[in-house]
Amino acid sequence: MKKILFIVLSICALFTACKIDEPDKDLHRVVFDPGNLKFISTSLNTEKETSSALYGNQEALESLQSETHQPKPNSIVKLVTWKYHENPQYIGGTITGELLSVETFKSDKHGKFSYQFKNNSKTEINPPNKEQRIQYIMSYKPVSRP
Repeated sequence: MKKILFIVLSICALFTACKIDEPDKDLHRVVFDPGNLKFISTSLNTEKETSSALYGNQEALESLQSETHQPKPNSIVKLVTWKYHENPQYIGGTITGELLSVETFKSDKHGKFSYQFKNNSKTEINPPNKEQRIQYIMSYKPVSRP
Protein backbone atom coordinates (compact mmCIF):
# COMPACT_ATOMS: atom_id res chain seq x y z
CA MET A 1 0.00 0.00 0.00
CA LYS A 2 2.85 2.37 0.85
CA LYS A 3 4.47 1.71 -2.53
CA ILE A 4 1.25 2.49 -4.42
CA LEU A 5 0.72 5.70 -2.43
CA PHE A 6 4.35 6.72 -3.06
CA ILE A 7 3.99 6.09 -6.81
CA VAL A 8 0.71 8.04 -7.03
CA LEU A 9 2.18 11.01 -5.11
CA SER A 10 5.33 10.93 -7.26
CA ILE A 11 3.27 11.03 -10.45
CA CYS A 12 1.13 13.90 -9.12
CA ALA A 13 4.25 15.82 -8.12
CA LEU A 14 5.73 15.21 -11.55
CA PHE A 15 2.70 16.63 -13.37
CA THR A 16 2.32 19.68 -11.11
CA ALA A 17 6.04 20.49 -11.37
CA CYS A 18 5.84 20.66 -15.14
CA LYS A 19 3.01 23.19 -15.27
CA ILE A 20 3.80 26.13 -17.54
CA ASP A 21 2.55 29.38 -16.06
CA GLU A 22 2.29 32.47 -18.26
CA PRO A 23 0.83 35.23 -16.07
CA ASP A 24 2.31 38.07 -18.16
CA LYS A 25 1.48 36.80 -21.62
CA ASP A 26 -0.71 39.86 -22.32
CA LEU A 27 2.14 42.30 -21.55
CA HIS A 28 3.98 43.62 -24.58
CA ARG A 29 7.49 44.96 -24.38
CA VAL A 30 8.12 48.08 -26.45
CA VAL A 31 11.56 48.77 -27.86
CA PHE A 32 12.40 52.41 -28.55
CA ASP A 33 14.56 53.25 -31.57
CA PRO A 34 16.62 56.36 -30.76
CA GLY A 35 17.87 56.70 -34.33
CA ASN A 36 21.29 58.36 -34.39
CA LEU A 37 21.07 59.45 -30.74
CA LYS A 38 23.29 57.75 -28.18
CA PHE A 39 22.40 56.46 -24.73
CA ILE A 40 23.41 58.93 -22.02
CA SER A 41 21.83 57.90 -18.73
CA THR A 42 18.97 56.10 -17.02
CA SER A 43 16.78 56.46 -13.93
CA LEU A 44 14.13 54.57 -11.98
CA ASN A 45 11.10 55.90 -10.14
CA THR A 46 10.13 53.13 -7.73
CA GLU A 47 7.03 54.96 -6.50
CA LYS A 48 5.51 55.20 -9.99
CA GLU A 49 7.19 51.96 -11.16
CA THR A 50 8.70 53.69 -14.18
CA SER A 51 12.06 53.49 -15.87
CA SER A 52 13.54 56.28 -18.00
CA ALA A 53 16.39 56.39 -20.47
CA LEU A 54 18.03 59.57 -21.73
CA TYR A 55 19.33 59.69 -25.29
CA GLY A 56 21.13 62.55 -27.00
CA ASN A 57 23.59 63.64 -29.64
CA GLN A 58 27.24 64.58 -29.00
CA GLU A 59 26.38 68.22 -28.23
CA ALA A 60 23.85 67.12 -25.59
CA LEU A 61 26.39 64.77 -24.03
CA GLU A 62 28.97 67.57 -23.83
CA SER A 63 26.31 69.87 -22.32
CA LEU A 64 25.48 67.37 -19.60
CA GLN A 65 29.16 66.76 -18.85
CA SER A 66 29.83 70.47 -18.36
CA GLU A 67 29.49 72.04 -14.92
CA THR A 68 26.82 74.52 -15.99
CA HIS A 69 24.54 71.94 -17.66
CA GLN A 70 23.53 74.60 -20.18
CA PRO A 71 22.53 73.14 -23.55
CA LYS A 72 24.99 73.77 -26.34
CA PRO A 73 23.69 74.83 -29.76
CA ASN A 74 22.23 71.98 -31.85
CA SER A 75 21.66 69.76 -28.79
CA ILE A 76 18.98 67.08 -29.11
CA VAL A 77 17.83 65.16 -26.03
CA LYS A 78 15.08 62.54 -25.68
CA LEU A 79 13.84 61.23 -22.34
CA VAL A 80 11.92 58.00 -22.85
CA THR A 81 9.78 56.66 -19.99
CA TRP A 82 8.38 53.14 -19.67
CA LYS A 83 6.25 51.37 -17.11
CA TYR A 84 8.26 48.45 -15.78
CA HIS A 85 7.07 45.11 -14.49
CA GLU A 86 8.47 41.93 -13.04
CA ASN A 87 10.56 39.82 -15.39
CA PRO A 88 8.82 36.44 -15.61
CA GLN A 89 12.10 34.71 -16.50
CA TYR A 90 14.20 35.99 -13.59
CA ILE A 91 13.11 36.30 -9.97
CA GLY A 92 13.65 39.81 -8.65
CA GLY A 93 14.34 41.33 -12.08
CA THR A 94 12.33 43.95 -13.91
CA ILE A 95 11.93 44.71 -17.59
CA THR A 96 10.45 47.61 -19.50
CA GLY A 97 6.88 47.29 -20.60
CA GLU A 98 4.40 49.90 -21.77
CA LEU A 99 5.90 53.03 -23.33
CA LEU A 100 4.48 55.97 -21.39
CA SER A 101 6.09 59.06 -22.89
CA VAL A 102 8.83 60.55 -25.03
CA GLU A 103 10.05 64.04 -24.17
CA THR A 104 12.17 65.79 -26.80
CA PHE A 105 14.27 68.86 -26.07
CA LYS A 106 16.17 70.65 -28.82
CA SER A 107 18.27 73.79 -29.04
CA ASP A 108 18.99 75.34 -32.41
CA LYS A 109 22.19 77.06 -33.52
CA HIS A 110 20.87 80.42 -32.24
CA GLY A 111 20.18 79.09 -28.72
CA LYS A 112 16.38 78.86 -29.03
CA PHE A 113 14.77 75.91 -27.26
CA SER A 114 11.91 73.68 -28.28
CA TYR A 115 10.24 71.06 -26.10
CA GLN A 116 7.77 68.32 -27.05
CA PHE A 117 5.96 65.84 -24.86
CA LYS A 118 4.29 62.84 -26.50
CA ASN A 119 2.37 60.34 -24.42
CA ASN A 120 1.77 56.66 -25.13
CA SER A 121 -0.98 57.43 -27.64
CA LYS A 122 1.62 59.42 -29.63
CA THR A 123 -0.30 62.65 -29.25
CA GLU A 124 1.62 65.79 -28.44
CA ILE A 125 0.70 67.45 -25.18
CA ASN A 126 1.69 70.91 -24.04
CA PRO A 127 2.53 70.42 -20.34
CA PRO A 128 2.37 73.49 -18.09
CA ASN A 129 5.74 72.81 -16.45
CA LYS A 130 8.03 72.94 -19.52
CA GLU A 131 10.81 74.85 -17.78
CA GLN A 132 10.86 72.43 -14.85
CA ARG A 133 10.97 69.43 -17.18
CA ILE A 134 13.84 70.97 -19.19
CA GLN A 135 15.78 71.63 -15.96
CA TYR A 136 15.09 68.06 -14.82
CA ILE A 137 16.28 66.60 -18.13
CA MET A 138 19.41 68.76 -18.11
CA SER A 139 20.19 67.66 -14.53
CA TYR A 140 20.94 64.07 -15.63
CA LYS A 141 24.53 62.98 -15.17
CA PRO A 142 25.92 60.85 -18.03
CA VAL A 143 26.97 57.32 -17.14
CA SER A 144 30.70 56.66 -17.07
CA ARG A 145 32.03 54.51 -19.83
CA PRO A 146 35.34 52.73 -19.47
